[in-house]
Amino acid sequence: MVVSRKCHCMNERGVTYLMLMFAIVIIGIATTAAAKQWKVIVQRELEADLLAKGIEIQNALAFYSATVKAGRVMPGEVYPPSLVDLTRLPRPFLRKVYLDPMGHGDWEYLRAPTGGIMGVRSKSHAKPFRQHDFPLAVRHFDGRATYHDWVFQYPSPSSVPVVQQGVVPSAVPPSTTGTSITAGGGTAVPQSTQGQRSVIP
Repeated sequence: MVVSRKCHCMNERGVTYLMLMFAIVIIGIATTAAAKQWKVIVQRELEADLLAKGIEIQNALAFYSATVKAGRVMPGEVYPPSLVDLTRLPRPFLRKVYLDPMGHGDWEYLRAPTGGIMGVRSKSHAKPFRQHDFPLAVRHFDGRATYHDWVFQYPSPSSVPVVQQGVVPSAVPPSTTGTSITAGGGTAVPQSTQGQRSVIP
């Protein structure tokens, strides 16, 4: 009887041990899946933050150049020496100097030939989740392999020329000898040449 009871107790302990190990494995798998899902959520949020801040910097560079050039005849664009210059009063173009959301530090700057900052890009080489349907300001990001390929710059490759509403370019054909163009672009009307006489055969 004593031996049988000992065997029964050992069997119960073995089953309990197996159940405990099984529970640990299940908890580990669930924890790993939750960690991966959390990583995806965090990356998507940082990606959206990168787009928002990058576009804001791109727009600030455009406003800065337009403001500095206002009323002046200057070739090309004008760029700030640093992002801090975009935040200076009395007319700040940027609310604050943002850091790279994906790289968690300073941006990689795209320098103009004159030395000013004409664009920024992330230092991260991670693969973005978003591949298509970008905002119009950065629609050229379609299919880019890494965040490092997202360059927020001015002028932007996605920029399109703005045509004033109601302005239609018109071409006036050159007039020929003995003709004139009527108002409104009508049909040419023959004009008599001064001093020319009609010859009747």
